[in-house]
Amino acid sequence: MILLAVDTSGKEGSITLARVPEDARDSSELTILEVVPLEGGTFSAQLVPQIARLLAKQALGTNDIGAFAVASGPGSFTGLRVGLAAIKALAEILGTPIAAVSRLEALARVPGIGGTLIAALDAGRGEVYAGIYDVEEAAHMQSERLLTNAELFAEAAGGVIVTSDGKLAETARAAGLRVEQVAMPRSDAIARLGWEKIRKGETVSPEDLEANYIRRSHAEIFARSRP
Repeated sequence: MILLAVDTSGKEGSITLARVPEDARDSSELTILEVVPLEGGTFSAQLVPQIARLLAKQALGTNDIGAFAVASGPGSFTGLRVGLAAIKALAEILGTPIAAVSRLEALARVPGIGGTLIAALDAGRGEVYAGIYDVEEAAHMQSERLLTNAELFAEAAGGVIVTSDGKLAETARAAGLRVEQVAMPRSDAIARLGWEKIRKGETVSPEDLEANYIRRSHAEIFARSRP
């Protein structure tokens, strides 16, 4: 079976094509065939042509795709919309399952590190997207929220902050917190997590696939704006 994974949620994106043996019993049997980078700012022009080129290069067609994995957020509104729209359309035509994968979960899955991990991504305006996970063999989400740096640091007491943001890592270390700075996961990480979800039956239909923007509720915004 062929799995196609797409990530257009950040400044840069990528597409991954992976092969899963029909009798696969665990995610380690996922074979990454190729990862194709996408330049930020041009996802809408690149995505579909690059998918077509990638399939052609592997002597495959869209009908060979048996499943999709897509980064559903948090991230760029425009980027997420482009990636999700393409996967929605393809999955609806092909009738194949979709696994929606959080970028924060992908960030939290650092090899060799377990316990309470707080995956953090810069959200601008002095805020971060934060995902709190209990990580053992798998990652169990406690919450995903939009936090200020101060709120993040309070949450991180006793845990480990995992981030790809150098400035945030430096600030957190200066505050006396444990930090693991890692590279931002690409679409091949989305593919592996997506395959895990597909095996567990954690899939969504095209009509139910939505972006995970992680914005504050109106109540929180109102409360913070009060004198």
